[in-house]
Amino acid sequence: MNFASRYISRNINYPTFVSTPPAKNLGLQVVIPCYDEPDILQAIQSLGACQPPVQAVEVLVVVNQSELSSPEVERQNAQTIQALEDWSAKNQQVFFKLHVAAPPPFRKKHAGAGLARKTGMDEAVRRFAVLDKSDGVLISLDADTTVDSNYFVEIEKHFRLSEKEVGATIRFRHRLDELTDEAHRQGMQLYESYLHYYKQAMAFTGFPQAIYTVGSAFAVRVDAYVKQGGMNRRQAGEDFYFLHKLAQLGPVGEINQTCVYPSARISQRVPFGTGPVLKKWMEGDQSLKLTYHFKAFQHLKQLFDRLPEIYQSSDSELAALLRELPLPLTTFLESDDFETALQEIRSNAARQESFQKRFYAYFNAFKILKFLNYAHPDFYPWQDLEEAFRQVKDLGQLHTNKQ
Repeated sequence: MNFASRYISRNINYPTFVSTPPAKNLGLQVVIPCYDEPDILQAIQSLGACQPPVQAVEVLVVVNQSELSSPEVERQNAQTIQALEDWSAKNQQVFFKLHVAAPPPFRKKHAGAGLARKTGMDEAVRRFAVLDKSDGVLISLDADTTVDSNYFVEIEKHFRLSEKEVGATIRFRHRLDELTDEAHRQGMQLYESYLHYYKQAMAFTGFPQAIYTVGSAFAVRVDAYVKQGGMNRRQAGEDFYFLHKLAQLGPVGEINQTCVYPSARISQRVPFGTGPVLKKWMEGDQSLKLTYHFKAFQHLKQLFDRLPEIYQSSDSELAALLRELPLPLTTFLESDDFETALQEIRSNAARQESFQKRFYAYFNAFKILKFLNYAHPDFYPWQDLEEAFRQVKDLGQLHTNKQ
């Protein structure tokens, strides 16, 4: 039995995709889901141009399709597999081993980015398990993404120096320079601004797990991946759900000394995310200019700031304290049966530190998103994104300077 034996027996049904044994010093594995992707070699060549790290590296491309995929998709995937095999044969001097996994067509119920990413990461788990290497690192990338040349060395260094972190996000910047259409460029800039605004607004509240959730820009320790239960099978948004569940295991850091460059293309391969949002924008939908009102995050901060007081208060004091919170928040908390949950959390926490840990396991990123969607637009109007972003930067900087 090693660190992954139980996970493998309970969660992995596919036979092994890669038959060659892993290098004894394997430390980093990149997993790339690939569906109907004509430009995969751009990503592979970008990885090949990187500085090699100390440990051995493998890159696993999961070329996948649904049982409902069209003949055109099947042809493209076959061409992709051939192109990857040709590239590998011609580039045997490259510092990483390139593997291609082509699972049977996914059932329509689960086919999508989540299952493809899970399939690749689970295969990577098996390869680390062969070595019983629980501190190996799984790196998530996308097929339309390129990277800086110091990508591997910075990821390796970060995890070597940050032993307590279960994972890390990686700085990202969409490739706007490829866009010739000004409307497309503006839409992409707005979407990226929204990602930064949301993360910074979450951090402003004092929420301890404020992280970016971009599928092409994160890495996770393999033992934490296993403990968390592995990647989910969501057809989209798998990165958001996975990373926020991961953050409940331990700290998720940030790697800012290198960068990944996702494509800014328009796509409808997934039901939501960058591509569909941009497509709606190009069709005239202006909602990208609006976002959750910053006041909602300010109100959340009022709740989080009072956690020490909430922990120490009597039942009657607690009821009075909760009534003092802003109306949108009190209304939401009542609808969510917050007081019952809070009483249970308090009764199972002997110290304030354990209380806060239990509290944020309950009032997690999913609960915050539920509150935001509950409160807009009935309690808060949608806010101009640029205005909201200015507010969070100004008040966030003010808050930092006061500390």
